[in-house]
Amino acid sequence: MSDLDRADEGADTTTEPAGPDRAQYWVAGVLAALGVVVIVDALRLGGFTASNDPIGPKPVPIILGSLLIVVAVLYALDVARGGRGEGGETDGPFDWRTIGLLCAIFIANALVIEWLGWVISGSLLFWGAAVVLGSRRYFLALAAAVVLGLATFYGFAIGLGVGLPAGILQGIL
Repeated sequence: MSDLDRADEGADTTTEPAGPDRAQYWVAGVLAALGVVVIVDALRLGGFTASNDPIGPKPVPIILGSLLIVVAVLYALDVARGGRGEGGETDGPFDWRTIGLLCAIFIANALVIEWLGWVISGSLLFWGAAVVLGSRRYFLALAAAVVLGLATFYGFAIGLGVGLPAGILQGIL
């Protein structure tokens, strides 16, 4: 057997599609459109200012919308240069069980957030999502979920001045 024959034995026989993946341009277009919608919506906000917030609510959504447009342009350039976007496992069907369980967890969170409060419902949301997505370290996932629930509760309350529902923990938090 010659060296050329041995080299061909280990060669990859999969072929890459020629040219850019045109479907990825749709992703870039949707990102750009979303950025434009966010910017237009932010520009329609009224002139809300307070003594502790002299610039109002407009800058953050305008920055986020601009960043969405920048990401869309960079993504389209990557696709034009031969990038394939994020690779996914498309060989088999969707895991509908996981998708259904995640949807059920989000819906349950929306239904109980006022009654239980964000810390408890958010912790259950984070823990449930971790377990559904494959975590088998239940107590560690629960501890991380409680920390995330408390951190987001106080982050919104103290950092942003937005009160999340305290629910049954009203007066304790």
